[in-house]
Amino acid sequence: MNTVIIIIFLIGYALIALENKIKINKAATALFTGVLCWTIYVLFSATSEPIIHQLVEHIGSISQILFFLLGAMTIVELIDSHDGFDVITKRITTKNKRALLWIISFITFFLSAVLDNLTTAIVMVTLIRKLLSDKNDKLMFAGMIIIAANSGGAWSPMGDVTTTMLWIGGQITSANIILKLFIPSLVSMIVPLFLFSIIVKGRIDKKLKSESKSFISDLEKNLVFFLGIIALIFVPVFKAITHLPPFMGILIGLSALWTVTELLHKNKEYDNKITVAKVLRKIDTPSILFFLGILVAVAALESTGLLTKLATAMSETIGNLKIISLSLGMLSAIVDNVPLVAAIMGMYDLQTFPTDHYFWEFIAYCAGTGGSILVIGSAAGVAAMGIEKIDFFWYLKKVSVWAFIGYVAGAGVYVLAI
Repeated sequence: MNTVIIIIFLIGYALIALENKIKINKAATALFTGVLCWTIYVLFSATSEPIIHQLVEHIGSISQILFFLLGAMTIVELIDSHDGFDVITKRITTKNKRALLWIISFITFFLSAVLDNLTTAIVMVTLIRKLLSDKNDKLMFAGMIIIAANSGGAWSPMGDVTTTMLWIGGQITSANIILKLFIPSLVSMIVPLFLFSIIVKGRIDKKLKSESKSFISDLEKNLVFFLGIIALIFVPVFKAITHLPPFMGILIGLSALWTVTELLHKNKEYDNKITVAKVLRKIDTPSILFFLGILVAVAALESTGLLTKLATAMSETIGNLKIISLSLGMLSAIVDNVPLVAAIMGMYDLQTFPTDHYFWEFIAYCAGTGGSILVIGSAAGVAAMGIEKIDFFWYLKKVSVWAFIGYVAGAGVYVLAI
């Protein structure tokens, strides 16, 4: 049974990694893999009731992550639908490409920590398409945005799905992860940024054009932007005060913003209304379903005891937790970091490594920033790849080495600090 489940999982994993080649959405593959793993598990077991009980327990934990993502994605999409991000972009006035690169990178780094690395990468790559006309400049900026978005997401409980998973799972706390990973994550961005800025030079010859919708007033735009950001920042505060799961905080923030936008548009014609009901149709639902499928699949590996055996084998053969973390971070550049971290959470328990243990912190850093080494190694990279048509081998030649240097530099800073 275990062999069959492993083979199914590995085949599913390979098909997910080859999504662009086989032209099958990774959400479909992940869902099929997850259900099939549990089907094999229950069919090869003597009784089904204990298996079903295990599945229900896992779904309870998984649903917290999915509801959180759904709420956060809706808030971000609502801000974007109101052109709220113009609040940031209109304040960028420099004509110097090198100065612009530093400004864009730092905005991406901090914005990613508040929103998430995927959304931030989409927003910032879209921005540079308006600011720059030279194709090579766009590619270089996009490469740096990928690195900055992943570095910014690593030190925030809301910046990367994997960090959110560790936060919701109780492996890390919000205040501690910010305190411990901010400097290493910043270093992992600044080192390649410095290398990029040596090459990027010249002046911008293209003006940023505003694409704001005429029926959205500046008041509405600013109000939705700031309320949305406050709603996202409020989540860890809500958790600290109430001790309720983070998805409850994101839902109350969404409901407040939902109410405000309904009141803003209540007297407008239907075509000019931007409502949450409309925004929900634009949410990246396949990504939500992908997370569901892959987390269900990993839960099957955990329930069968396969992850425990893998953890034991890694501990016996490698031994050093820092090397294990660094290796897993490198692996996340090849395969998606979500199932990797889900597997790690199943492999190592909180009794052995309690909340805020350095192992969990280092895993958050490595899984978050390691994906920058290859363009397919993170959601931010895949998104930028699609928008700017970044070639895999161009990224490998022009960006990967610098991203790796930044990854190692940040890891070194963290190791020296613990």
